[in-house]
Order: sequence, then structure tokens, then C-alpha cells
Amino acid sequence: MVSTDRFQRAIDRFDNANAEDPNQEVVDGVARPRELVYARRMTARLDRYRPDAPEPVRLAARCQHIRRWTSARTDYPDGRAGYRQWRTGLARFHASTAAAILREVGYDDALIARVESLLRKEQLKADPDVQLLEDVICLVFLEHYLTDFAPKHDEDTLLGVLAKTWRKMSEEGRQAALALELPAVARALVERAVASP
Repeated sequence: MVSTDRFQRAIDRFDNANAEDPNQEVVDGVARPRELVYARRMTARLDRYRPDAPEPVRLAARCQHIRRWTSARTDYPDGRAGYRQWRTGLARFHASTAAAILREVGYDDALIARVESLLRKEQLKADPDVQLLEDVICLVFLEHYLTDFAPKHDEDTLLGVLAKTWRKMSEEGRQAALALELPAVARALVERAVASP
């Protein structure tokens, strides 16, 4: 596990940025900034899933949604094309925001470029580190967000999202997903999506 002063300064700066999120999520009875909660969940899941993950992946996991609330989905057109534009814009925004912080705390250009590449999800399926980050993203979604996400969507849409999530995961990630302790309704949805052709 990485524990250098520079790494900790980066984590602290990422957390300070995400602590400004005006959106709140109640965790253990306490309202907390939503993106700070998400960032800490990403680190916690990565620690359990791959405690020996390389430093760039650890950094990317912690800042994967950095300041996400500043770019609303409603700022982009409706429909699939608008959604893709939003997600592409977000990836670039997260990468450039993280790069500025990493530069300020003293990381070199090579490591910064690596974190940016991870955040933009370049070479998913071909790059093991990008795949690792994607597995963690999917596991965090299934574990912490699926239960609230499900009632907001019709069944066909929901099963489609879950099937797409499953396709993005590695075999190791899928095994970890099946081992999650999910509520019965969420587990049933995942099992149905996995069974779909």
C-alpha cells in the first residue's frame, strides 16, 4: 500500500475538493458530501479487491468523480448522444482536475499522464490497470448505488444497464460481484441481467 507524503497530500487535496460537494448522502446517520463518500468507497473497495494496486490506480480511484457535481447531465442534450458527450466531457474534466492537483503536490509528468489515461478509461480490456479501475467502479456501483438506482428506471432499462456493467468487468471482477452481500432485490436483478443473452 502506498504511504508516501506526496501520495497522502494528493489524497487530502482530492478529498478537500470533493468535500465541497453541496449534494449530501446520509451515511451511518450523518449527512456527508456525496462525492467524498463515493471517493472513500472507491478506495475502500480497491483496498479489499486489490490491496497491492499500483500508485496510479490508487490515485485514480480516489479522484474518479472529482468535483463531478460541477458538470450536470442537464447541461447536455437529451438522449444517448447527449449522454455520451456528458460522460466524455466528465472524463476529460476529471483527468485535468486531478492532473492539476498531482502537479501541485510534486508528481512528475509521466505519473500524471498515467492517471489521466486511467481516468479517461483508455484501452479498457487491453490495459490491466484500466480494467482494474473499471472493476472497482462497477463493484462500488453494485454494492452502494444499485438499490437506489433500480426504482428510478423501468425493468428493461435497468437490466440493460446491468448487462452492460457486467460486460465491462473482468472475470475476476465478476466473481467479486457475485460474492457481494447485496440486498435480495439487487441480487435478483444482477442474476437476471447476467443470465440474459
